[in-house]
Amino acid sequence: MLMEHRTSVTGAAAVPSRPTTSGPRSPAEVREEVRYALAQARRSRRREALGGDDIIVDALLVASELTTNAMLHGGGVTGFEVTLEDQEVRLSVSDRSQEFPRPAEHVDERGFMRPGGHGWPIVCRLARDITISELQAGGKRITAVVPFTRR
Repeated sequence: MLMEHRTSVTGAAAVPSRPTTSGPRSPAEVREEVRYALAQARRSRRREALGGDDIIVDALLVASELTTNAMLHGGGVTGFEVTLEDQEVRLSVSDRSQEFPRPAEHVDERGFMRPGGHGWPIVCRLARDITISELQAGGKRITAVVPFTRR
């Protein structure tokens, strides 16, 4: 399973997840894992080093949107990882699809606004870097970096 995969980044520390049998599978579970990782890091660092509450909310929103997209468009979540670095949080969500995300049309053929389709633009707006990697076993991993300071 991809849950054990760790991206090797210089200066990064993967925060151990709480024991689970299958890993987080829903946006709520992923948000809880991010909250847990940030709480663990705050115990060992100055609170200010991890950004203000607005930055934490950004990280929770990005994690939630990536997970929701994996569930709706990617065949389900196959892996999740949160890695904290000095100035950023790195969020990775893997799914079964090899289709890359693309912005949805927000207006239908009659000119009315459609519900949905806002998650990917939110991720692109809040994350500093986004990497999409094809996985050898099939599917993809999307990694988004949310800085602890505003751009």
